[in-house]
Amino acid sequence: MRLLVAEDDPKLLKTLVHIFETNNYVVDGVDNGNSAYDYAMSGEYDGLVLDIMMPYIDGITLIKKLRENGITTPALFLTARTETYQKIEGLDAGADDYLPKPFATGELLARVRAMLRRKDNFIPDILSFGGLTLNRSTYELVYGEKAQPLSGKEFQVMEMLMRQSGMILTAEQLITHIWGWDTDVDTSVIWVHISNIRKKLDLLNASIAIKFVRNAGYVLEEMK
Repeated sequence: MRLLVAEDDPKLLKTLVHIFETNNYVVDGVDNGNSAYDYAMSGEYDGLVLDIMMPYIDGITLIKKLRENGITTPALFLTARTETYQKIEGLDAGADDYLPKPFATGELLARVRAMLRRKDNFIPDILSFGGLTLNRSTYELVYGEKAQPLSGKEFQVMEMLMRQSGMILTAEQLITHIWGWDTDVDTSVIWVHISNIRKKLDLLNASIAIKFVRNAGYVLEEMK
């Protein structure tokens, strides 16, 4: 799962990113409303964790603008504003939940999990394709009685391919989803990760292949 965290306190932002990354989320962190809007408009996120009092664009205005532009990504407000009317204002603006500061890490993670479960396209912990499974908790590919561990980036590549199995994904789509829209990573990095995944599929003797379609991209296929 990919999260966008927007928080103008640099220490808290660093803490939040660490908490979510430690719990196997892919995280982009920004410190102002303008950047949060630009990132969120990409539509590449499964959830948003937003401060309300941010520079340039406050959280309430931000979520209103996103909803007006068709971005339905679920959002949690994490803020020091704790009056009831302030909570109502945030929820009416389009947020899905509201957690006041200071917060307990366990409650934060539980609320984010609950928020993500409410998504129409919630992804279960196990993804399957043609007898191959991807365990999203252990980062393992499993086929029959064999298992192969994946690195973090290999996992993210494979997760995206399995979530959209049968669809051709461009290297640019993979890069944007995994590294973010403003990265300077080039397509050769995707090739390296896919090459490593193919080796692990061979070790599993899996009848699954990552096929390269010339001038198009990559697609997950069952071998006949």
